[in-house]
Amino acid sequence: MLLNAWFPSVQIGNDPAAIRDWAQAAEDLGYEYIEVPDHVFGATARNGWTPRYDAFAPFHETFTTMAYLAATTKTIRISSGVLILPQRQTGLVAKQAAEVDLLSEGRLRLGVGVGWNHVEYEALDCEWKTRGIKQAEQIEVLRKLWTEELVTFEGHFHKYNEVTIVPSPKQRPIPIWIGGSADSVIKRAAKLGDGWMPILSPDDEGKAAVEKLYTYLEAFGRKREEFGIEAWMRFSEDKPESWGITADKWRSMGADMAMLYPMWEIKGVDGQIEILRKFKEVADD
Repeated sequence: MLLNAWFPSVQIGNDPAAIRDWAQAAEDLGYEYIEVPDHVFGATARNGWTPRYDAFAPFHETFTTMAYLAATTKTIRISSGVLILPQRQTGLVAKQAAEVDLLSEGRLRLGVGVGWNHVEYEALDCEWKTRGIKQAEQIEVLRKLWTEELVTFEGHFHKYNEVTIVPSPKQRPIPIWIGGSADSVIKRAAKLGDGWMPILSPDDEGKAAVEKLYTYLEAFGRKREEFGIEAWMRFSEDKPESWGITADKWRSMGADMAMLYPMWEIKGVDGQIEILRKFKEVADD
């Protein structure tokens, strides 16, 4: 099972050298991917709704950060984790992703989700209720833009007449993995994705979700060996033994990748690198 590194966007600070040092440490430790989260706006609580992050949590912009990480590393792969696709223009995402993939020499994976923050959707003038069906159409359009010379397409959300994305990405197409654990998301991942990235525990609920995925893959005529599963392991405490146990359980359930998602305060870049070392030590085969 391969291990991926969560980019600590909110806690890493604004020093480019520190970000570089962290990324190079992840590469030196043998991590497969660095995954960069996505938020455009922070928002305050309102009308009974409470955001999961403080309104002033400093999220680095996803594509710009991935480009910088690619430039400061050599072999580690780069991924969005996850890009809230329906609140972005599809053509612009296709262009930005193609550029990062080209400049990283084919190291990009696009992880996408539909998000949980309706306030952010409203601030970006995007429709919240149709985000799932929009994402499905966007994935189809992205692949066309990355692989076809001239794209003509008309759907519910897109109308293109002989448009192109130049330069093209090195990977044609760039892999698209889908995050989320709702039934509709699992079904969409099995039908359209190259992989699935749930935030679940390896308990009865997690096992049921994996079995559901297998059922959908079979229904869509897809082979499990051509589809990836990455477990996002969300923890609120610095307890490496628990991380290792959880990683082993996911490994036994067939996960191809795992990523530690720390939810507690970790001070300084050295502290962030130490977390990478600990996770690698307890979760490696």
